[in-house]
Amino acid sequence: MSLLRDLALGARFALSGGREGWTRTLLTAVGVGLGVALLLGTTALPGALNARTARDNARNDYGASVNSGPAADTLLIGRAESQYRGEDVRGRLVQAEGAKSPLPPGVSALPAPGTMAASPALRDLLASPDGKLLRERIPYRISSTIADQGLMGPHELAYYAGSDTLKQRKDAADDAAEVMRVHAFVDKQQEKLDPVLALLIVIIFVVLLMPVGVFIAAAVRFGGDRRDRRLAALRLAGADRRMTRWIAAGEALAGAAVGVVVGALFFVIGRQYVGDISVAGLNVFPSDIDPNPLLAVGVAIAVPASAVAVTLFAMRSVVVEPLGVVRASVPRRRRMWWRILPPLAGLGLLVPMMGRGRDRGMFNQGQVIGGTVLLLIGVTALLPWLVEAVVRRLGGGPVGWQLAVRRLQLTSGSAARMVNGIAVAVAGAIALQMLLGAVEGDYVKSSGEDTSRAQLVVPLAASDPARQSGELQTLKATEGVTHAVVLGSQNGGEKAKEPEHYTPVTVAGCADLSEVATLPSCKDGDTFTATGGDYPYENMAKPGSTLFLDPTQGGSELKGAAVAWTVPAGTKDAPSRPDPMGQRRTGLLVTPGALPQHAKLPTRTTVFVSTAPGDALAKERVLNVASRADPLTSARSLNDTQTSTRFAGVRKGLYIGAAAVLMLIGASLLVSMLEQLRERKKLLSALVAFGTRRTTLSWSVLWQTAVPVALGLTLAAAVGLGLGSVLLRMVGRSVTVDWVPAVSMVGIGAGVVLLVTALSLPPLWRLMRPEGLRTE
Repeated sequence: MSLLRDLALGARFALSGGREGWTRTLLTAVGVGLGVALLLGTTALPGALNARTARDNARNDYGASVNSGPAADTLLIGRAESQYRGEDVRGRLVQAEGAKSPLPPGVSALPAPGTMAASPALRDLLASPDGKLLRERIPYRISSTIADQGLMGPHELAYYAGSDTLKQRKDAADDAAEVMRVHAFVDKQQEKLDPVLALLIVIIFVVLLMPVGVFIAAAVRFGGDRRDRRLAALRLAGADRRMTRWIAAGEALAGAAVGVVVGALFFVIGRQYVGDISVAGLNVFPSDIDPNPLLAVGVAIAVPASAVAVTLFAMRSVVVEPLGVVRASVPRRRRMWWRILPPLAGLGLLVPMMGRGRDRGMFNQGQVIGGTVLLLIGVTALLPWLVEAVVRRLGGGPVGWQLAVRRLQLTSGSAARMVNGIAVAVAGAIALQMLLGAVEGDYVKSSGEDTSRAQLVVPLAASDPARQSGELQTLKATEGVTHAVVLGSQNGGEKAKEPEHYTPVTVAGCADLSEVATLPSCKDGDTFTATGGDYPYENMAKPGSTLFLDPTQGGSELKGAAVAWTVPAGTKDAPSRPDPMGQRRTGLLVTPGALPQHAKLPTRTTVFVSTAPGDALAKERVLNVASRADPLTSARSLNDTQTSTRFAGVRKGLYIGAAAVLMLIGASLLVSMLEQLRERKKLLSALVAFGTRRTTLSWSVLWQTAVPVALGLTLAAAVGLGLGSVLLRMVGRSVTVDWVPAVSMVGIGAGVVLLVTALSLPPLWRLMRPEGLRTE
């Protein structure tokens, strides 16, 4: 009961100590509140990403196609995927086949032909000047808005447009890739999580949460010097040492409890603006940011409990005596032996898992979390010893430097506490960057596409040759198009109407054929046999053999018998080369003059389009032309790389968390620095009153920050490289250090500290006024 009474007395001092007490408590509450808000947000992040994925699964139409005929409960869907200025546009054309046709999530009624249900973001974009080119591609009138349950996030560009032509296309082509018949939307089958990816997720959460805990631990010790002077007065009134320690813990408990409330308010207020923020293309609805209740209760209990534990631990090295005398216990050098135990224990947990890789099952998450946490805790344990060992040997120099060094020698622990958080964050970030860079190649691979040869691929469906020729001319005349490689394709069967045995036939001019094969020489009328293609055919048509070219292939409007064509005897071999999509063609390569002059043969045509480098909108114009020719076109931009969807989601989640932690680091450092300046207000004013130059004091503050930061970042780099090396060995990779990410992480940490220091200079100059000597 006495302990509870002492805790309550300390809480009363914190909450009823006048302006001074409230200022101290408020600073503590803000520092703790920032950490609590981020903890709540972090605990809500997995649920937010899961909710986002669940909405995407609920509207899934891939794999939902049915082979049965039209019915009262079937719906025809045509995919009209596109991109606009680098952002994906999810489009679907829909046509009901009965009164019970399913509705996509978020849509209250299927749109009529010529109208569409659009997402709020797409609606706003189309109504803005920036959406002018996109309106040409999506000419439908907006009749309704897609609700949140039908969207992955508030910034998604998506629409469902009504159509009355899908049935004809389905009946004519019977091509499920173009038009699907579904009777329900089905969930995707979730792929099993890769062990390396699971390890990456665990490390991300540890790296993001550790600095938060360090900052909270530092925040509960705000106002330590003034608190010790108050405790000295209590000693004079008869309190013993045990009682003063628990009263101090009660003050920290009150500040932490208020911080939990403040953090909850920060979280609730910040959640309202989540929908306006997009990080790496990922955004969520505010309603998705819903912390797990058990985790939220755990945070609310753990933070005040940690505040009490940290304060009791800190008070062990402080002697509070009566008559207002407060001094550190017998000054002695910090011992190092116990400080290396946490990182050694962490290595002991991680080393047994080295060499496992992804082929020997999942990593033990408990060991991974424990080992990583202990290694990062080693930074907080070693940094005070390192700062003390270094500053003890410093001396000489300008007055500002000497003031800073003397201050650091007297309060090296306080200086280390301020830097601990940034050091832990940098150490974790370096290790994470090493792991991310090593495994990225498994999830981000070369697509084989060559964007230096073409920037877009535009397929043109088989149609009337005259119509196709007009589409090609329009495409080539589009503003910003500098070159177009036109490749037509046909299937030549050994017998008429026998698709089982056929030879691919590519039809193009000599210049365009040279993009897919190395031609010995070429003029119109020549034919070639492509050798070394990706899919060689055993029964390739030989020179002199007869092929039947089908004018009705691909659902063409043309009717008629297959056209017999004899492969010319002078057909030469031509080694195949990758086209701009990275594919090597096989079969026959034919110039137009070699085909029968009387036959009007349609071809499936692929156009590789090159655009002017300085014209950012040329791609959008090309996609508009392709969309006018066929609303369901699969025209797209070429990409040099392709990224695993799951890995991309993890990386985006990392970007969100890293951005939040950076903001916390900056805000917490600023609060901590302002608290330290407030503690030294009278000292600074006295120095100015005795003639010390303001610039000298400003430089002393800068040096007091720079020295611990330099030491902390050096230690962080060493620990981060060590942890990263162990993680690389765990996933079966050789240890190679890419210094650019490591140096950039150190630079970012130093930049944040310098920015915060610069922001603290104006308050510093105000505190150095002589009025600061006044007392009540």
